[in-house]
Amino acid sequence: MSDNRGSTTTEEPAKILSWPERFRELAEQAEDERLRAFYEAGCVGPKTPMKDVPFIGLDFETTGLDPNQHSIVSIGVVPFTIDRIQLGGSRHWLVKPQLPLHQTSITIHGITHTDIDQAPDLAEVLDEILASMAGRIPVVHYRNIERPFLNVALKWRIGQEIRFPVIDTMAIEAHLHPHRQPNWWQKLKGQQPISIRLADSRARYGLPHYPPHNALVDALASAELLMAQIQHHFSPETPIGDLWL
Repeated sequence: MSDNRGSTTTEEPAKILSWPERFRELAEQAEDERLRAFYEAGCVGPKTPMKDVPFIGLDFETTGLDPNQHSIVSIGVVPFTIDRIQLGGSRHWLVKPQLPLHQTSITIHGITHTDIDQAPDLAEVLDEILASMAGRIPVVHYRNIERPFLNVALKWRIGQEIRFPVIDTMAIEAHLHPHRQPNWWQKLKGQQPISIRLADSRARYGLPHYPPHNALVDALASAELLMAQIQHHFSPETPIGDLWL
């Protein structure tokens, strides 16, 4: 818009906040004390080398893949650094879903109606879950589960959303194998697609096979996979900001 002197003024672009800055801002806005404590624990800066970052392997088992139509039934967390898995701090929760179990999900993760009959609602263990995540960067395999599902769960229960960065080991494998689908000529010669599923990704690094679809085991599997990815493709000095999403 021009003023009377003919000069032109424009709005300055909004500043993009770093994750530490966003956490400080979100802490001031949080009304729920558990969520406020999570943000007040802070977040490492984007230039922090991987060797100095506290991580937590995080995995959910759910009743389906849509966070707006399905629910969390179990949560597994495993704290670690790129040098050491801290099994003593690992936790596993069964939680009663807001929506009923479907036979399909029971077949996948093996959690039945009997298992969750006496399980608490996620709201009852939310303080424990957020405390375990506080100050750590979550590591997941396929980021469209844990962050969206937890966000929707909190909106339903406390009326507030949750925001945090993640390292996605599946996204790293996708980046490392951009041509994982063979072309017609490669298919003709018998070349198979490269799978970036958790078990197949682990196998490429010589990591042991674990039974899938247990939240605690998959959280451990994701943690070990990141450690292998850093060792083979990156460096302990790699800034966390190069890999988080």
